[in-house]
Amino acid sequence: MFRVILYLLFAVILISVLRAVMGIIAKGFGELIGPRTGQAQSSQAPGKQVPLTGELKKDPACGTYIAAASSIQEKVGGEILYFCSKQCRDKYVASLAR
Repeated sequence: MFRVILYLLFAVILISVLRAVMGIIAKGFGELIGPRTGQAQSSQAPGKQVPLTGELKKDPACGTYIAAASSIQEKVGGEILYFCSKQCRDKYVASLAR
């Protein structure tokens, strides 16, 4: 009985070590293959970054909530509406024309 517990404990330790080693290897290959995060952030235009916080507005066409800073804004009837995409904006404007 003691021998079985010892084997199970050894197996758990061995699996943990192997997972850690494989994670380190995978991270190394990922850094070699993928773009570097420092370079990717500096090469992006400041207007293309999506804000992490901010006021959420509801898209009137599809009902999706979108950050006001990254939404497409359209003034309709003196009111500013916020859309998640150009398709939703066009769909809403077309529904008003009917």
